[in-house]
Amino acid sequence: MSSTVDQLRDNIADYVFDRLGSGIVDVELDKKHIDTAINRALQRYRQRAQNSVEESYAVLTINKEQSDYTLPQEIITVRQVFRRGIGSVTGTTASQFEPFASGYLNTYMLVAGRVGGLASYDMFTQYQELAMRMFGGHINFTWNPVTKKISLIRKFPVGGEDVILWTYNYKPEITLLSDYLIQPWIQDYALAVSKDIIGQAREKFGSIAGPQGGTQLNGGALKAEAKEEMDRLEEELKKFVDGSQPYTFVIG
Repeated sequence: MSSTVDQLRDNIADYVFDRLGSGIVDVELDKKHIDTAINRALQRYRQRAQNSVEESYAVLTINKEQSDYTLPQEIITVRQVFRRGIGSVTGTTASQFEPFASGYLNTYMLVAGRVGGLASYDMFTQYQELAMRMFGGHINFTWNPVTKKISLIRKFPVGGEDVILWTYNYKPEITLLSDYLIQPWIQDYALAVSKDIIGQAREKFGSIAGPQGGTQLNGGALKAEAKEEMDRLEEELKKFVDGSQPYTFVIG
């Protein structure tokens, strides 16, 4: 049975509370503080780790006379836009029947083994690529990574066409919290952030008044410990302990 995002977050919250000694001592954190710590861990991981992103494809339905579309926040960049056919400037069905393609199908596919070969297939694919470049199979566009707005540099007189977007996007939160390589890093970073939150609160008061001089609080020590743990965890990302891919050669 698969877990939900809330269940995975609750598991990390239990881990943080247990590591801080909840039940043995009083831990001053609320659930919202743990949520803040988990969000901070996710933000830092996505900022630092290659394994936080993935390559994927998305379907965008074109509306009549509309060029600007707002994509989900998870998408980082759009690499290319593909159309289903070789392209058309008058509608979505003009390229669905093409004489050369039909002739190729009859001659080389339906009687496979008797005529044709790889050379014919290679020439056919080159023909398709040339036709796409000449007749609108490729769509130019601009992409704004802040507003997540894509502007297609083409007028679509007919709506309803589905195009494929080749994108790079953040992995969903449930994927990050379920990955056996990533999840330990996130829970340890959330623990470090939680220690920093407690340290910030305890440091506002050097001690608590009481008999025999009161009790000294360890806010400064907790903040120093939290910083050390966060630095260590970020160094671990440089060693690709989370399954990220190492850097390749860079020329230039």
